[in-house]
Amino acid sequence: MSILVTGGTGFIGSHTVVELLENNEDVVVVDNFVNSSPDVIDKIKQITGKDFSFYEVDILDREKLEKVFEENSIDSVIHFAGLKAVGESVQKPLEYYHNNITGTLVLLETMRKYNCKEIVFSSSATVYGNPGVDKYAESLGRGKTTNPYGTTKAMIEKILEDLYTSDNSWKICMLRYFNPIGAHKSGLIGDNPNGIPNNLMPYIQKVAVGELKELSVFGNDYNTVDGTGVRDYIHVVDLANGHIKALSKLKTYNPGVYVYNLGSGKGCSVLELIKTFEKVNNVKVPYKIAPRRPGDIDVVCADPTKAKEELNWCTQKTIEDMCKDSWNYIKNVSLIKNN
Repeated sequence: MSILVTGGTGFIGSHTVVELLENNEDVVVVDNFVNSSPDVIDKIKQITGKDFSFYEVDILDREKLEKVFEENSIDSVIHFAGLKAVGESVQKPLEYYHNNITGTLVLLETMRKYNCKEIVFSSSATVYGNPGVDKYAESLGRGKTTNPYGTTKAMIEKILEDLYTSDNSWKICMLRYFNPIGAHKSGLIGDNPNGIPNNLMPYIQKVAVGELKELSVFGNDYNTVDGTGVRDYIHVVDLANGHIKALSKLKTYNPGVYVYNLGSGKGCSVLELIKTFEKVNNVKVPYKIAPRRPGDIDVVCADPTKAKEELNWCTQKTIEDMCKDSWNYIKNVSLIKNN
């Protein structure tokens, strides 16, 4: 039996595929390369020394997706595929709602048709909205989301809950990520979005290698240690391992809907992250203070207790590890680009 990974060449998806293959799982990947590159396929094979099935498929394309299910014995799905930039979602709400929600509906309908009823869903801490607490526990439930991206994640969570209510033979695990950064220790795969990045670490990376002149730090008047926003950063390999644990746990769980935070439980400010990156990599990251972005809040931090107790999962890697691995990866990319 195989595990289908949608969006498996993206940042988090590719690292999860590596961990699955290294756990000797049979993996099938679908992706449409909207926010990734075909060369990731060869890099995953290079890292693991293992092969896997790949289909260039947009999950909105029901006919092509059904072909994947027809040609493989798929018994579980890890669902990453979706548009993911908060800022862009504000500019393009219809595209985000159509792509993320309709794509998920097509996937779930196809799973149901082929009697595959086990899914791990890539959700987000954005579903909490702004609950006014420093640490977010799963018991808070979904709050008022502040952007269309977060709203699509919250709506998909609700769809999954309603699906289970209608057919309680499903096993569903929803993983709420905090802020994934870092890269694989090989330097072969990491986060390298096209254009000016929406997220902090890729922006730091591009400034550090000289692709961008300086970093914009949005706001320095928050109620935090140094006035800049505090976030809970998690190494992407730790995050990938969270999916392995969740999938493994679903095999032993009764059918139901399970929700876990994946975060470190420790906050780090924007300036602390910049200074750590500079220190461990011996590089300079010029920055300027820019106005706050609408919707940004002071502190976003996970309470990861439930994942530790029920999944036996917790983060292993430090902020220093995240900064070193991010730099190792982007140097590799820059070297290849300039040759």
